[in-house]
Amino acid sequence: MSVTKLRDEIADMARSLFDRGLTFGASGNISVRLDDGWLMTPTGSSMGSLDPARISRLDRQGNLISGDAPTKEAFLHTAMYDCRPRAGAIVHLHSTHSVAVSCLHDIDPADVLPPLTAYYVMRIGTLPLIPYFPPGDINLAQAVREMASGHHAVLLANHGPVVAGKTLRDAVYATEELEETARLFLALQGMKTRPLSTAAVKDLQRRFPNDT
Repeated sequence: MSVTKLRDEIADMARSLFDRGLTFGASGNISVRLDDGWLMTPTGSSMGSLDPARISRLDRQGNLISGDAPTKEAFLHTAMYDCRPRAGAIVHLHSTHSVAVSCLHDIDPADVLPPLTAYYVMRIGTLPLIPYFPPGDINLAQAVREMASGHHAVLLANHGPVVAGKTLRDAVYATEELEETARLFLALQGMKTRPLSTAAVKDLQRRFPNDT
């Protein structure tokens, strides 16, 4: 796909996320890997009204080639790409239900959400919690890097998810699945639940291996 078409796809997918309330204001960011660098949504931009021509283009060293200045969370994306060479795109949102789960006290930091549905297992698998760091803190990149080699999705405490996919659509769909599972998890609080069994999870992992 040409860079022009990738710019258009980023703007279209970002607008879809915004219109459905999965991101708001100037929060959230998207990136796509190129042969010689990345495209990233600009800092301070609304995902509901991106101008494709102003999306940031960076070289492999992170230098701005064209477009507006990139998201100040660019380091989250490059940290994930460094550990996941097959990832073609990354989505980071401050989506309400995922952030709410990241604020809970008694969640398992090694695997935040239970396997409530087959599609969550297929698209996310296990979801580690990254400790809280202030926005823009470069130490967050190292914390993400420590988990990213074993997980294509992570949840930042009191912040939101970072999800990699082979393509932008894969990353968006996985992020949407994560948000929906977080919503289900919160809706089921205080109720006896029946997550998928360990055997069922292993069967799904065998049938639908995720090699992002």
